[in-house]
Amino acid sequence: MFYILAAVYFVMMFVGHLLLAKPADWHEPQKKEAGQGIWATIKTRPITNYIGIWLMFYINITCGLALISQEKMIVKCIGLAGMVGVISTVSAIFNAGGRLGFSAWADHMKDRNTVYKLIFVISIALTAIVMLTGGIKNGEGNTLLIILVLALIFMVNAGYGGGFSNVPTLLSDHYGMGSISAIHGITLSAWAFAGLTSNQVANLIVQNTGEWKEVHGVNVNPAGYQNVLYLTIALYIVALLLSIFLVKPFKKDAE
Repeated sequence: MFYILAAVYFVMMFVGHLLLAKPADWHEPQKKEAGQGIWATIKTRPITNYIGIWLMFYINITCGLALISQEKMIVKCIGLAGMVGVISTVSAIFNAGGRLGFSAWADHMKDRNTVYKLIFVISIALTAIVMLTGGIKNGEGNTLLIILVLALIFMVNAGYGGGFSNVPTLLSDHYGMGSISAIHGITLSAWAFAGLTSNQVANLIVQNTGEWKEVHGVNVNPAGYQNVLYLTIALYIVALLLSIFLVKPFKKDAE
């Protein structure tokens, strides 16, 4: 598997390296702020602004990974064990589609932070519906509940991808394109911390709450998976509040 991955990565990265080039008339920014350090870049705006962006990014990735890490077992729990592979593929398509779709959508918005508000509102709404209907616990054999659970999985995947792909443009809007190299890397630390915490917390909830039972020969914990949603909806609400109150719209100076 690793030999195959190495070969694929090498070919794609090398071809990309050959194809990528700066436009012939490109001139590097000569502004004083271009190339400045991380802390100097962050201080060009209120510190709470960057904290809000970092936490929004962290929460979106955390919620996405918390649900994605339980995705296969949730699918088995609602009686679709035979379609786990297909549903995982569709989820991946939604993830990629979210990266492209939400980014394209954000390009038409005056404030790119609006796309995060939309991602959080959609995620909160679908999570709340599945919580209120007990979709994961009661989904087996119920077509409507199965559709709702799948809609939640697919849209969380789309929001996970869309939230990730919009970070560079959101940062460029607030701190300038010339400062992206200084600030984007440190912002990706939110993704790293989310990777360290999300799966573990979700597994902790599943292992210590609910009740295990057998569904079509598979040992599952419907109530435990359902309880993970209490965590994600709370975090999504926090992220929405951060998006509204900390990450203020940025008015660019007239050029």
